[in-house]
Order: sequence, then structure tokens, then C-alpha cells
Amino acid sequence: MTNKFIKDRIRFVKKQTEPKRYLSSFDSRTTAHVFTDVLVIGSGVAGLSAAIQAAKHHAVLVTTKERVDENNTAYAQGGVAVVLSAGDTASKHIKDTLDAGQGLCDAAIVKAFVHEGPKRVNELIRWGASFDKEDDQLIFTQEGGHHFPRIIHAQGDSTGKEIEHTLVKVAKENKNIKIFEHTFVIDLITEDGVCHGAIAWHAKKGKMLIWAKQTILATGGCGQVYRETTNPDVATGDGLAMAYRAGATLQDMEFVQFHPTTLYIAGAVRFLITETVRGEGGILRNKRGDRFMPKYHPQAELAPRDVVSQSILKEMQKTDHTYVYIDIRHIPKERLYARFPKIREICASFGIDIAKDLIPVRPSAHYMIGGVKVNRFSRTTIRQLYACGEVACTGMHGANRLGSNSLLEGLVAGTIAGADASKSIERAKRQLFPSPTQELTGGSKISWLDLNDIGNSLKSLMWRDAGIERDEKHLLEAEEMIEMWCSYVLDKEFANPVGWELQNMLLVSRLIVVSARNRKESRGVHHRSDYPKTDNIRWKKHVTIKRTKS
Repeated sequence: MTNKFIKDRIRFVKKQTEPKRYLSSFDSRTTAHVFTDVLVIGSGVAGLSAAIQAAKHHAVLVTTKERVDENNTAYAQGGVAVVLSAGDTASKHIKDTLDAGQGLCDAAIVKAFVHEGPKRVNELIRWGASFDKEDDQLIFTQEGGHHFPRIIHAQGDSTGKEIEHTLVKVAKENKNIKIFEHTFVIDLITEDGVCHGAIAWHAKKGKMLIWAKQTILATGGCGQVYRETTNPDVATGDGLAMAYRAGATLQDMEFVQFHPTTLYIAGAVRFLITETVRGEGGILRNKRGDRFMPKYHPQAELAPRDVVSQSILKEMQKTDHTYVYIDIRHIPKERLYARFPKIREICASFGIDIAKDLIPVRPSAHYMIGGVKVNRFSRTTIRQLYACGEVACTGMHGANRLGSNSLLEGLVAGTIAGADASKSIERAKRQLFPSPTQELTGGSKISWLDLNDIGNSLKSLMWRDAGIERDEKHLLEAEEMIEMWCSYVLDKEFANPVGWELQNMLLVSRLIVVSARNRKESRGVHHRSDYPKTDNIRWKKHVTIKRTKS
């Protein structure tokens, strides 16, 4: 490839198409209006924790684009990392978290969240959450990167489902909380750097303007921008995109965590094989049946996730195979079946008996570590807008999230966001209407695009060029291709979530790729084959990104 060709490509890429401020036009004179004190966008562990806390004193509206329980939380298998077992200490959990984060964690946040964790988990238990016990004592499991068994779980491998069920029950019983299901939030409404609510759409009711004194963004992650992902279909990065369009600062977008072990069978969804399978003694083997993790890390299968994912990728390349295996045949069958009932069920549907057969696995996109930058109160850089959970970048995870710290963070950060939003209500300004005669966006309404084809092409591109292993050449190719798609997709005005989700995915993908090109080193989940070493002199810092005015 000639230098001239590369320079021409760079010049093309620099002509980036900024997204429209709003994806959809609206007229406040003819659009339905809804009013609330606190608007919570998203119904996972962070969103519902925030809603329950804020509802102690104020009216809360929770919106979710599908069912209230369809989110990443409900699919979380492993558990909650929390200091509740004898012999464990907060300082040990803090150290493990900081070590995994490789120099980019906010130590004060880590300390605060770890210390607050037991309180939040005990609150869940009081509300009825049933975590697995033996002889009336909580069962603790060890996971990768942890040096102590501190992971509690529920129904074996359905921890997120139990937590979500508990929070939904509490929220629905609270008279101050209303829940709008099947409500797609298109954009945040802002004026002069202040958030006043959101524009939303319902399949039957159409568009509505939701006005709120405080808005809490809890929309989850963006795993669906990758072809291989553990995330459900709803995880399209909507909150990240709408925050960027509104002018919020985003941080650490290059840090996308790939879960090392997802079931790999052609035609099957990438079902998560939870890290606790390795915590219970699972062994990773390559195509030849050889155990390989001890040669990569002293903790072997219990190494941090970034190490395990990159090690699996190397073994796949060495053996010219598309997957490796996890071996749990040496674990007693009764224990396996009781501990991993969901995994047993899914594997059995493909003819795999987890007590007798090797399970084919490979890494998949799992968790967005970066996100909307927030402070210790979960406040974003936009006034009256909060963010919590996977959509936010709190500083808890640094360059690599420690397993089972996500549910912990969601519980703690959601509660903080709800409490601070509630306390800040009296200082908030509510803008009832923008200019009543103004449509806030235009744009072509041409609908001849094959959105599914663009979406599938984007996912394949991101997996190939901005996945586990990255380099300048492929990131530049990805940036160029995404920019080309953006040039004729972002200017369109769509009338339903299919189009809006694609626009959000394109925007978020571009932010990931731009940030990944910027960070010229390898750290945590961000591995650059052309910059394989960690550079603490130049890159022990955060990459932030913000919309340029247009």
C-alpha cells in the first residue's frame, strides 16, 4: 500500500459526517406530552436501582424499548462480586479491581463502590432476592482476576435474572414509579447545555415528548455492533449515541471487553459460558486437547478476561481452528447439573452433555467498559443528565473490567444516581417547550436503503477490524468504511427503531474505532498488534471524545 494511498484515505476519513442533532423531527404543538420529576431511560439493574431510590420522594417514569426485563442484566450469568465472606476484605477486592484495570481505574470510585456493595446486596436480599446457599450460608465462587472466592450467584447460572426479577417486583409495587414498555427513546431534549427530558416513540401511540426535571440514562451497552456478541438484540448503544449527539463527553470508548468463552456452534446464538465455569474448575483445551492457559499466565484459567481472550485467540491461530474447548468432564455430574442448569439446557439442545463432552467456545463482544463520562455522583457533563450502568464510564473498570463487578457497579451507581437526582430536583429547571413553531431537524426521508445489509456489514467489519486484536491498517479501513456508510445513512430521517438503531450503531462504532486508533499502545482489553506494549509514559491517561459543533 503506497504512502500516497494512505494519505488519500486519511484525508477522506477526516471529512467526517457529524450526526444530526436529533434523529427525528418533532413539533411540540402537535406531539403528545408526558411530565415527570425523574425520567429513567432503561430498566436493567442500574436503571431500576436509580428509579427505586428516586421514587422515595418524587414521581419517576421508567422507559424501556422492549419488555421491562429484556436487557443485559437479565442475561448475566456469573454473579455479583461482593465482600461478604469470612476472610475476604474490601482491600483485597479493591486491589484485584485496580490490578485488572491496569492503571486507569479511579481508585476513589473503586474504594467507594466496593465498600458500598455489601449494603446494596443485603438490600436486595431484604427485597426477596434469593442467592444460592448451602447450610443457610451464601455460596461464594472465585472468578478470573479475583484472588478470593467472593462471587455470589442465584439459581446456579441465572444471577442477573433473579436480580432483575426482584427489582422489577419492587418497582412495580411502588406507586411513585410508572413503567412505559416498548417505548424507544430517540433523543435527549437539551437547550443551552441542560437536559429537559427526551423524545420517545411507541409503536401504537407514536411520538411523545417526555419532560423531566432530572433524566437518568441507563440504556446499557452496545454489543450488537459486533457480529459475535453475548448481548441481546436490544444492546445497540442507543444511550451512548444520544448522549454524544446531545454534546456529552464520552470516555474510554476503545475499551470493549470480549468475554473469553461463549458457545460456538454454527447457526447458534453466542450463548455465554459464564466465567464461573472456570471458577469451578473448568479447563481450556485447544484443538489437540492440550491445556494451554498455564503457559500464558500464572493464574491459568483464572487469569483476567483480557488475558484469557487474547490467549484463546493465539491458540486458535496456532492450531488453525475457529474455537477451543472448555473441559468440565472431571467435575461430578450432580454438581455440574445443579450449578449450571441453563448452560446444561442450552448445550443439550445441540447434543452436548456438559458432563461428558467438551464444550466448543470462543470469545465474543461482551461489555462496553467506556461510556458517558460521569463524576462520583453519576452526573454527566450535561446539567440535569445522569448516567449509570454499562452506558456510563465511572472509572470503576479502567482498561479491563474484573468479572462480576458489573452488577455491583449497576447496583451502587444506580442508587447514587437516583439519590442525587432526587436531591437535586429543587434546583432543576424545567423547560416546558422549545420554540413551538420549530421542527428541530430535517433530513432526507428516502427509504430505499437495505438496513439489514448495512447492519450485518457493520457487525462483520467491527469484528474483523476492531475486535480483540487491532492495528492501524485495519482500524483505518474500518473508519473509512463506517464514514462512508455514515455519509448516506446519518442524514436520513427514519420513522421506526430499525433505522434509529442502525444510525446509533454506526455512530457508536465510529467512536470505538476513532478512540482505538488514537490509543497507540496495548492496555487491558485494547490490544494493538502494532503497539504491543503498554506505554505508561504517554498513555496512562483517558481518551475522551465529544461532538464538534456543526
